[in-house]
Amino acid sequence: MAEIALNPLRESIRTTLALRAGSVPDARATAEAAAATWRRMDLQLAPVIGARGLTVLFSRALHQTSAVFPWLADVVDREGSADPLHSVMACLAGQPAAAAAEASYALLLTFAELLVTLIGESLTERLLAPVWTAPSLPSYRETASDRKSVV
Repeated sequence: MAEIALNPLRESIRTTLALRAGSVPDARATAEAAAATWRRMDLQLAPVIGARGLTVLFSRALHQTSAVFPWLADVVDREGSADPLHSVMACLAGQPAAAAAEASYALLLTFAELLVTLIGESLTERLLAPVWTAPSLPSYRETASDRKSVV
């Protein structure tokens, strides 16, 4: 994939996480923003690649991201857990805010890049466009009915 094609994706992921985390994000707010983004990705992608496809891509993205953020390796080692997303979010929440933000960004970007290799750039862009859409409220907070397991 060309570097130029990744620039809008990179910007979209950073902007989405920043908006969802709020004006003064701590690690917990960053983890919640990432979890909300993963839930939206699940809603968009499950009908196309299925729950198992999401799990496999998430696991691969987590493994690749843990090479840059070694503290994520603990989650990779516990990957057999019933809710790996919950484990990742708990791990993110326990890190300094800047590290949690960079790891969240890297994990989402790695997942999207893997998805491009699976279904192509055009379909990935179309499927994920609603995920990156800025929330209509000044401070994004999902409702209880929006909370679903991603993987």
